[in-house]
Amino acid sequence: MSSQKGPQLLIVEDDPALQKQIKWSLDQFESVTASDRESALNQLRQHLPAVVTMDLGLPPDADGVSEGFKLLEQMLAVLPEVKVIVLTGQNGQDNALRAVAMGAYDFLAKPFEPEVLNLTVERAFRLHELQTENRRLQAMRQPDSLAGLITRDPEMLRVCRTIEKVADTGATVMLLGESGTGKEVLARGLHQSSNRRGERFVAINCAAIPENLLESELFGFEKGAFTGAVKTTLGKIETAHRGTLMLDEIGDLPMPLQAKLLRFLQERVIERLGGRQEIAVDVRIVCATHQDLKQLTTEGRFREDLYYRLAEIVVKIPPLRERVGDAALLAHALTKRYASEQKRGSLSLGDSALRAIEAYRWPGNIRELENCLKRATIMADGSQITAEDLSLAVATDEAAEASLDLRTVREAAERKAVIAALARANSNVLKAAELLGVSRPTLYDLMHRLGMK
Repeated sequence: MSSQKGPQLLIVEDDPALQKQIKWSLDQFESVTASDRESALNQLRQHLPAVVTMDLGLPPDADGVSEGFKLLEQMLAVLPEVKVIVLTGQNGQDNALRAVAMGAYDFLAKPFEPEVLNLTVERAFRLHELQTENRRLQAMRQPDSLAGLITRDPEMLRVCRTIEKVADTGATVMLLGESGTGKEVLARGLHQSSNRRGERFVAINCAAIPENLLESELFGFEKGAFTGAVKTTLGKIETAHRGTLMLDEIGDLPMPLQAKLLRFLQERVIERLGGRQEIAVDVRIVCATHQDLKQLTTEGRFREDLYYRLAEIVVKIPPLRERVGDAALLAHALTKRYASEQKRGSLSLGDSALRAIEAYRWPGNIRELENCLKRATIMADGSQITAEDLSLAVATDEAAEASLDLRTVREAAERKAVIAALARANSNVLKAAELLGVSRPTLYDLMHRLGMK
């Protein structure tokens, strides 16, 4: 019968007798050993130890420290959270301090006292355990930055990967897409993925605020700046200091404010209305619009220099009708949410509803889908939502006449069946394969052939 001794420890020592002595001194820990840099790195990758004890003098430079320092650097690169305890010779104080400066947890001089080594290793394990638990708790509090976005479409997945890549860069991001495609969800995801996640995310719709009020909303105002300004008020830009500011519908920003926004982007300072003091503001700008800003610059309705300031990273969001399978996936999730809100937990989407959802083009995108399913959840009489409950005007006859090519029709039918099955099964491939009456490998092959992931 085997027994679990405890957390994993890696002992790096080229002297067999000393290696055996260290292992005996730390018998309460489950340990693995290595005698050179290559074997130590292999053990590190295989066992992911919490703590490492290591000698700096390793072959082929057993009398020097070059191999030891190389190993220390590589171990911390592979496993940054590992706690490394360096064992040095009696005159190795400078090397020990250098090792700690590189990231080692602690050092001990040889010959060491077994009790001191034991205590040092125990403290290292305890610190590693506390830090691991802290990261776990932070992960529990920190939701997935793109948790509000549901997709299977390859193009939309590329959009998500782009958002994650640029999140920590600080670059100004422009989100282009039709109304209702999820621009604010992506902007919030960008903020939550960035190193500004602990600060505020502030959004302002440039089209929803009258032009005469928009400047004060953006830049703030001093007391007495105009009639009714009874106290100094911060604008959205200043409120978002150290965080992220989303300028929604940036294409509707009036020309005078475009010039003022451009100056802020260049100088990173603002002046409140009625004020004369320049205020430095550190804020990440994310803008969004459904308009073609390039065309607006050609027409003279949007400043070209501002466009290039805002368009450091441009992300184009595809409309719902172009996202393979997403309408069904979203419908499944939204039905579950609204059924729970309306205390109708058993309500689900019927086959006719799924067919209607897939056939409809959703000009209002996800926002229209949300409204449609919320209404259907309220109006549905039975335990399933039907096509009649959705009240969608689907031109099925036109769709049927679009193509008579058998190969095209068969592929379209297969695609629709796979999408519907995956939507019903909530992306569970095994359940979807059962619904389609095929094996899981067959379904994977079919999805690959249809270009679905």
